[in-house]
Amino acid sequence: MHEIELRRAAFGDQPAPGLLPAGGTPVHRLLAAIVLGAQARYAAAVTLLNPLTRDRDPVIAALALTTLASHRRQLGGHVAARALDGTALRHACAANGPGGGSDTDPDGLDAPGALADALLGLAADHLGTGRLTASRRVLRRAAAAAASWRTRTRLGWVTAELALAAGDGSAAVESAEAALAEAVAAGSVRHTVKSRLVLAAALGTIGQKRRARELVSGAQADADAYDLSSLSWPAGLIAADLWPAEADRHRSRTAAVLHAVLLGSDPEGRRLARESPWVPV
Repeated sequence: MHEIELRRAAFGDQPAPGLLPAGGTPVHRLLAAIVLGAQARYAAAVTLLNPLTRDRDPVIAALALTTLASHRRQLGGHVAARALDGTALRHACAANGPGGGSDTDPDGLDAPGALADALLGLAADHLGTGRLTASRRVLRRAAAAAASWRTRTRLGWVTAELALAAGDGSAAVESAEAALAEAVAAGSVRHTVKSRLVLAAALGTIGQKRRARELVSGAQADADAYDLSSLSWPAGLIAADLWPAEADRHRSRTAAVLHAVLLGSDPEGRRLARESPWVPV
């Protein structure tokens, strides 16, 4: 499979292929792991990512670590993710130091992107464990490092989630709108789906339920069409809040998706999900 096809599945508008490559270059394997994570096939993703976290190229090692950290966060494992993101930050700092690589990548799979990913991951990890001040501090560093559409989109997500945690719905809407605009302009289905969900959650807090429902409905349809199980179950939880009369139906569907997600997770991922207050298992 060509790299351009994997990139379109990971960051663009192409549905993931049924069979993903287990070999190829480190970038091929990283992209395949990103696609597997989007599908919530975490056990398969871990198999590809673990060797990459020890790659001699500090950029590849950092990106693999932040990808694995993201998968852990998706299962509620913010503390486990923080350790991975911290190690990624050390690799990324080395890659961005004197003599570091100067190649740039359109999707941020480069030294600046690795640094931004590690910082954004740490900000999200702190947020998930209630350390809002630490999250804000790291997020400011991440904002200064965000150079690609992908990192700017992710910056919008974390900034919006931090504003929601602080009770500032209007600020959350502003950041989520910016993230959605970046994702749509880039043509990334997965990032657009996630941005819609973040924006819907923010709009729900300021009473704009109609648009929030429209966003969630569209996000759910695309998540199903593109097999984005990692986003299907969060969409179901938001839908349950936005349609109280149909909450039981949405929660039942979410439970079914989560059951399949856990079946496709590695033992550590299942443990993190069971112990997390964020994952309704």
